[in-house]
Amino acid sequence: MSPLLVELEDIKSQALSELAAISDSAALESWRVAFLGRRARLTEILRRLASLSLEERREVGAAANLLKENLLAAFQEREARLRELDIAQVTQLGRLDTTLPGRPLPRGRLHPITQTLRDVIGVFQGMGFQVVEGPEVEWDRYNFQLLRIPEDHPARDMWATLWVDSSSAGGGERSMLLRTHTSPNQVRYMERHQPPVRIVVPGKVYRFEATDATHDWMHTQVEGLAIDEGISMADLKGTLEEFARRMFGEGTKLFFHCDYFPFTEPSMGMLIGCAICGGQGRLANGQGCSTCKETGWIEILGSGMVHPEILANVGYDPERYTGFAWGIGIERIAMLRHGIDDIRLFYQNDLRFLEQF
Repeated sequence: MSPLLVELEDIKSQALSELAAISDSAALESWRVAFLGRRARLTEILRRLASLSLEERREVGAAANLLKENLLAAFQEREARLRELDIAQVTQLGRLDTTLPGRPLPRGRLHPITQTLRDVIGVFQGMGFQVVEGPEVEWDRYNFQLLRIPEDHPARDMWATLWVDSSSAGGGERSMLLRTHTSPNQVRYMERHQPPVRIVVPGKVYRFEATDATHDWMHTQVEGLAIDEGISMADLKGTLEEFARRMFGEGTKLFFHCDYFPFTEPSMGMLIGCAICGGQGRLANGQGCSTCKETGWIEILGSGMVHPEILANVGYDPERYTGFAWGIGIERIAMLRHGIDDIRLFYQNDLRFLEQF
C-alpha cells in the first residue's frame, strides 16, 4: 500500500476519534482548522498529487477526496448536534421560553417630505387632476426653449442651472441639465395629448445655489397644468384657494401678488401666513423671524395663465384654448404644516428630527 494511503487512514482515524470527543463550538472550529484547513495534513496531500505518477495520483486522489467529503459531512453533522444540545440546555435552564412571541422589529416611516408630497397630490387628485412624471436629467429644449426661455434670454438667470456634459451624445456640451423645475414634463405631456388637460407633475428639481433656512440646492416640486376652452384667472385663483383650505384648514391667510414668469402671462405668486411667527414677522422673544425674513409671509408657489406662445409650441390653438399653471415647493409646505424653521433639517438624516413624523 502507498505510504500516502496509510497516512490518509491515519488522518481519518485521528480526526473521527477527536471529533467524537468534542462538546463545544470553539473546539469544533479548532478541529475544522486542524483537519480541513489550508495547513491541514489532508490539504497538503491534495497539493502533492500533481507530483505523483499517473497511477498513484488516481488512487491517492480518489481516496483523499473521499476522505475530505466524509470529514466535512461528519463536521456538519456534529455542528448540528451541538447546536441542538445548546438549545436544549438553554431551555432546560429556563433562560429561553419558546412560547413567548418574538421581539417586534422597528417599523420605518415615510419621510416627512414624502408624506407632504402624497398629501398635496391627494388634494389635486380630489379635484380631478392626473399625476404624470418625467426625467430628472432633461434637455435644454424642454427645460427652457419651449418655455419661452431661449439661450440669450435674461430669464435664465432666475435658475442657477446644473449643466450636464452631453457632448458624447452629439447634443453639445450645454444641451442637457438637471431640471430646474418640473415644467418640462408639462410640455412633454402636451405634445402627446390634446385638451382638455388636467395634470400635476411631482418630482425633484435642482439649482446651483447656496442654502439657507428656506432654500436648498435640491428640493421637491409639484407643478400643475390645466388647459381647456374658457379657463380664466378666476379658475386658477379658486383652485389655489381650495388647495390651501384643504391643506391648512379653513380661515388660512393667503396673499396673492403680481409676479413674473416667462411661461405665464399674467403671473402671480401665492403667499401664506408664516407658521413660525404667526404672521407677525417677529418671534415671541422679540427676535426677527428668519423663516419669513420678518415679513410674516412665506411664498409657497408661483402661478399664472399659460402663455399663448407655449400653447402654439405644442400644437394647441391659442385662440381656442387657455390654461393655467402653478409650481409648489413641497419643503415649504411641510415647514408651514409642522412649524419647522429651517428647510435643511429635512435632509440632515437626524433620526431625532425625523422620528417626530
